[in-house]
Amino acid sequence: MTNEKHKTSFRRMPHVSLSAFRISKVSIFLCLLLMLTNEASAQRNQTRYLNRNLYFGISLGFNTQSFRVVHDESFVYNDTIQSITSTRGPGFNLGIVSNLSMGDYFDLRFVPALVFGDKRLQFQQRDSMVSRTIESIILDFPLTVRFKSQPIRDVKFYVLTGMKYSLDLASNAKARRADDQIKVFRNDLSIEYGLGIQIFFPLFIFSPEIKFSQGVMNLHARNPDLIYSGNIDKLFSRTLTFSLHFEG
Repeated sequence: MTNEKHKTSFRRMPHVSLSAFRISKVSIFLCLLLMLTNEASAQRNQTRYLNRNLYFGISLGFNTQSFRVVHDESFVYNDTIQSITSTRGPGFNLGIVSNLSMGDYFDLRFVPALVFGDKRLQFQQRDSMVSRTIESIILDFPLTVRFKSQPIRDVKFYVLTGMKYSLDLASNAKARRADDQIKVFRNDLSIEYGLGIQIFFPLFIFSPEIKFSQGVMNLHARNPDLIYSGNIDKLFSRTLTFSLHFEG
C-alpha cells in the first residue's frame, strides 16, 4: 500500500507542476500585453501633441506673495521701529495658456493671468506689533522658455525660465489719504524660474507646476513724512505659485 501511495503521488506531481507552469506563462503573456498596450497608448497620446506646433489651455493656481525689504538709511537712527519684516499672504491665479513648440525639447509659453493676493508688512515697535496689508489685483504677462526631458511613458519633466510684466490694478501709489502708510507703484518686472511635470492623457495634458518670481523693480512709493514708509527705502516683490495647467 505504501509503495502504491508513493507511486500515485509521484505521478501527480508532474501534472501540478505543468499546470503551474502554464499559469505562469499566461500571466507573463498578459503582463507583457498590458505593458505593450500602455506603451502604445502613451505613444499615441504624445504623438497627438508632437504634430501640433501651437495649442492652448487654462491655468488654475495658488500663490503666496511677500516683499524683499530694503531699509532706508534713516532706519538705524529710528528709536520707534525696531524691525520691519514681510510675511507671505495667500492668493490665487486664473490664466490662459498658449504654448508654441520649438522642437522636441523646447517650448515658448505665454500665460497671461489675473492674480489676487496680499502682501503683508510687520513693524515691530517697543511694546507692540503693527501690521500693514497691501492688497493686489494684478494682471500678469509672463513669457517663459520651457526645456522638456525625454518621455518616460506618459510623463515628461521640465524646467522653465523667463520674464514677467505685472500691472497692479489695486495700486495705491496716487492715493492722498494720510492713513495709506505704505504705497506701491503699479508696474513691476520679475524674473521667473520653476519646474513641473507633463502627464499626457488621451484628450488633454495635465501639468502641475511650481514657479518662483523675483521682482527687479522697486515698488515702494516712499513718503519720508510717514513713519512706516519713511523707514523703508525699497520693496521688491516675491511670489511662489503652484499651478495646475490643463492643455489640449
